[in-house]
Amino acid sequence: MIKSFAKILIYFVLFVLIQVLIMDNVHVFRIATPFLYLFIIVKIPINVSRSYVIAISFLAGIVIDMFSNTLGMHAAACSLIGMVRNPLIYTFSVKELTEDATPSYHSLGVGAFIKYVVSLVVLHHVTLFLIESISLFDPVFLIFRIFANVILTVLFVFIIEAFNLERKRNEAQ
Repeated sequence: MIKSFAKILIYFVLFVLIQVLIMDNVHVFRIATPFLYLFIIVKIPINVSRSYVIAISFLAGIVIDMFSNTLGMHAAACSLIGMVRNPLIYTFSVKELTEDATPSYHSLGVGAFIKYVVSLVVLHHVTLFLIESISLFDPVFLIFRIFANVILTVLFVFIIEAFNLERKRNEAQ
C-alpha cells in the first residue's frame, strides 16, 4: 500500500508540473489543450478505496485550479471522475483483476482500457467545459471544443501509457 501511495505521489508531482509548466501553454488552434494531469487519476491502483480516489482526484484538480486560476472547475470535474472511476473499471474489465493491479493495457485488456480512459476523459471534459461556459451561448463551438480536447488528451494518455516503463518492467519479470 505504501508503494502504491509513493507511486501516486510521484505521478502527482510529475504530471502536475508538466501540466502547469508545459501543457497549459499548449493551445492547438487556440481550441484544444491536453490535460495530462488526468493520467494521475487514470493510474491510481485498483485497490485504493473510493474515498481516497476522490480525495486524490480533488487534490489534483484543486492544485491545477490554483495554478490556472479557474476557481474550482477542475476540482469539481476531477472529483466527479474520481467518484465514478472504480465502477467504470469493473464495468469495462473482462479480466479478473488482482488487488494490486494498476489500470493499464495489460491489466484491463486493450479494449477495456481504451473504453475506461475515453469514458473518464469525456466525463471530465464535458463537466469542465459545461461549468466553464455556464450559459451555453454557443453550443456548437462548445461541443467542438469538448471533442477536440478529448481527442488530444486521450491521444497523450495513450502515448504515455504505451511508453510506460513500469509496465515493461513487469512484463519482463
